[in-house]
Amino acid sequence: MSGLAAATLSIATISALVLMIAGARFAWGREHRKQGVLMIAAGFVILVNVLIWAVPGPGSLAG
Repeated sequence: MSGLAAATLSIATISALVLMIAGARFAWGREHRKQGVLMIAAGFVILVNVLIWAVPGPGSLAG
């Protein structure tokens, strides 16, 4: 994986974690519960996308 791709995936992972943590804080309160749950869901989607891009496919393993 090139340096730019690795940096992009790292930034996406950090932003997903920040989204999930901030969403949990919002979801804990009563006033912004729906927005907090949506932030948690968005963070989860970003993490799944990072996993899809980071895990090698069946034909790309060295060997």
